[in-house]
Order: sequence, then C-alpha cells, then structure tokens
Amino acid sequence: MKEPVEKETQRKEMKRDVIILGLTLFITVILLSIFPDKQKAVTNTSLKFFIEMISILPAVLVLMGLFAVFMPKNMVVKYLGKAAGIKSVFLGILLGSLPTGPLYVAFPIASTLLKKGAKISCIIVFLSAWACIKIPQEMVELQFLGPKFMAARLILTIVFVIIMGVSIEQLIEWSCKKQVSGGEDDASF
Repeated sequence: MKEPVEKETQRKEMKRDVIILGLTLFITVILLSIFPDKQKAVTNTSLKFFIEMISILPAVLVLMGLFAVFMPKNMVVKYLGKAAGIKSVFLGILLGSLPTGPLYVAFPIASTLLKKGAKISCIIVFLSAWACIKIPQEMVELQFLGPKFMAARLILTIVFVIIMGVSIEQLIEWSCKKQVSGGEDDASF
C-alpha cells in the first residue's frame, strides 16, 4: 500500500522539478534577450560550472551509494540523532569542516544523513561548517590574516552556526507540532 503513495510523491516532485527548470530557463532566455551583451559571459560561466559538475558528480553519487549501503542507520542515530544530544552538533561541525570541495557535494550527504535519522540541527551545522569552516581554509587564513583574526572568526562562526542549527530545528519541530495539532495530515517538511 505504501508503494503507490511513494510513486505519487515522486511523480509530484518530478513534476515540480521540471516546472522549476522550465521557469528558470524561461527567465534566463528573457534576461539574455534584455541584456544580449551578457550572453557570452553567462554561457561561458554556465559551461564551466556544468563541466565541474559532470566531473565531480559521478564520484559523489558512487560515494553516496556506498555511504547509504554501508553506514548503518543505528550508527547515524546513535551519534547524530536526538539521543546523542549536543555531541551530535559538534560532530556535525567536525564532519563538515574536514572535507574540501564545493558545497553542492554536501547536500546529498546531508540528505542521506537526514533519512538515516540525524537530527536537523546536526544537518544544519554540517552544511554550515562545510560552507564556512574548512581546515585548509583555516590554515590559509592563519597565514594571511593572523591568529587573532582566525580565532575570532572561527569561534564566532561556530557559535552562530550552533545557534542557527538549534533555532532552525526548534522552528521546524514547532511547525510540525502546530500542523499536527491543527488537524493537518502531513507533518513532514
């Protein structure tokens, strides 16, 4: 009984994605018609980004497949779930600050972690750390901007990333509770 519901959900998501893609392409064509002098820059930038995506995405998909199969759900729940408490947030920061690479690589990882039971605050700090805190970046920052600047920025980033992650988790939980108490059937996000 669950399969038809999942297929219907997938069909709706695919339809939404196609509509968003079509709308984006339509807006792009209109803007390039209004600003024809920007066509070459837009085309070159888009081509470079597409080539970067094509070169990185297959490896990411393979790693995501391996991660999804070999990372047990109970391990994710134990270390990154609600039972882990605040430790999961700090582990999320650590996991997000270790790898290098573009942020779009982190989204499939975050999605898999969320599906396996990681709490929302952990996912938020993981993505934020991936974007803002990188060990190689910190070393370059130390070299060029000095230890005071690096330490101040790092500490403030960690503090605000944690506040943001916990706040967003609380907002989502409050929203889901409000939907359930309001009589709505779907409390997912």
